[in-house]
Amino acid sequence: MDVSIEKNGAKTLVKLVGRLDTTNADQFQNDIAPLMADAAPDFELDCTDMEYTSSQGLRLFLMLQKTVSSKGGSMVMCNMKPQVKEVFDITGFSNIIKII
Repeated sequence: MDVSIEKNGAKTLVKLVGRLDTTNADQFQNDIAPLMADAAPDFELDCTDMEYTSSQGLRLFLMLQKTVSSKGGSMVMCNMKPQVKEVFDITGFSNIIKII
């Protein structure tokens, strides 16, 4: 999984490329950890090139959502491929995380 991060004022755009699974979940967590330190983080996760997420990835997205919400920030995931969106739908995560 490749992660690119671009800050644009108060908003942070996180572009996800590839597969998020047990082999790289720790690296993804390390990549986003400093971003969660903001007072009221505002995230947009661009999933255009994300091919797959495992339960480890879902756990990290949930952790990110909870942290952002607890600080009064917002998080949205966009441009999700149908096979990835299906995982979010089946697990109920699409009811917890805003997906556009």
